[in-house]
Amino acid sequence: MRFFTNRLPDFVPEKPVSIDKSKWHDKAVTFVKTILEGVPPDPGTCGGLYKGSAGVGYMLYYLATHEAFHSDRQEYLKHAFMYVKANTDYIEKGKMRSNPLSSFLSGQAGVIFLCSLLYKTVGDEKSFKQYCDQYAEFAEECKKMDFCEGRGSDELFKGRAGYMCGVLSLLQKTGHKVLRDDVLTALWKTMVASGRKGAEEQTSRPKSPLMYTYHGKEYLGAAHGLSSILQMLLSFPDILRSDPAAEQDIRKSVDFMLSLEYNGNYPSSMGHADPQHRRPEEKELVQWCHGAPGVVYLFGRAYKVWGDQKYLDACLRCGETTWTKGLLKKGPGICHGVAGSGYVFLLLYRLTGDFKHLHRAQQFAEFLFTEKFEREAQVPDSPFSLYEGFAGTVCFLVDLIQPDKAEYPFFNVIF
Repeated sequence: MRFFTNRLPDFVPEKPVSIDKSKWHDKAVTFVKTILEGVPPDPGTCGGLYKGSAGVGYMLYYLATHEAFHSDRQEYLKHAFMYVKANTDYIEKGKMRSNPLSSFLSGQAGVIFLCSLLYKTVGDEKSFKQYCDQYAEFAEECKKMDFCEGRGSDELFKGRAGYMCGVLSLLQKTGHKVLRDDVLTALWKTMVASGRKGAEEQTSRPKSPLMYTYHGKEYLGAAHGLSSILQMLLSFPDILRSDPAAEQDIRKSVDFMLSLEYNGNYPSSMGHADPQHRRPEEKELVQWCHGAPGVVYLFGRAYKVWGDQKYLDACLRCGETTWTKGLLKKGPGICHGVAGSGYVFLLLYRLTGDFKHLHRAQQFAEFLFTEKFEREAQVPDSPFSLYEGFAGTVCFLVDLIQPDKAEYPFFNVIF
């Protein structure tokens, strides 16, 4: 099995749920010290938000903007700027060119995004505007439909969905519109047109009005697939409502995703959607990157946009699957680890206000510190990183302290 059997105590309605904020604060601070020792701000740790030191910089930014960590704010910001300095120097030397410049999670755009956030946080409006303008320049690269040349021009890590994710996050966190409305609309419409083209070329069954490929594979999950692309399309409601035909295709595609549910989970790609090719339970993927813990954000956003109860019900089923199969053995991270599963319950708590989900989130946090997890869980390739390692875990613990504002990094769907 890819997960530990869940023997954690479930929610009992008669018992009040209380969050030990002091405990989780101290746990987060301890992790931060370990991360800072393990990730020096030098060229060897550069590589983007996903697994490079830029992701650690984002963790520090997130801590610095939280009132519970106010006493350490200046120290965290100092270290965050050290990481972005190392990354921008790395970029200036031409060392981060393996992906398109507009790559959000795995390339230069994510670093520039972080620079924008940090300068806004310290009140340097001139530098903030400079980096926002630099981020806006990447839109030119994204205008070409197949700018990644068959390697996923619309997906989250390198493609348009990721770039748009940064645009949305900057708007939510700073109030600044990075792109002119006409440029943003053009990128949004290109994503729709690309999905329609992909659907015409789709050979798998059943068929969706919109379909996308990454390295030739029709992925469905949050990391590279249909669900996060649709989520980003739903994240710009004014554009969505201005194009009824596109909205219809998007909604039918969301319902297509919903139709693929099996035992409360979702296949990682269309290759596993066929009942004859489903993964056996011991190989089933129940993690943010592939499966219910990532797809839940699409349905959460769909519920906020259209208000249809079936999307909230789908979210709740994702939660039940995550409770059963989400204590992942791959480590503590948010991509394919326990913290990523824990974030599902924080989302459900924000969607419903039901303390059952807050209880479950805290139980998953508790599990991270058990002897069983520490002894038997795998060590990720990038153990301190934002997505695979402890930097993302810190963000989860921070959000456990502020559950009413909790958001999986760059994936806030409640607005």
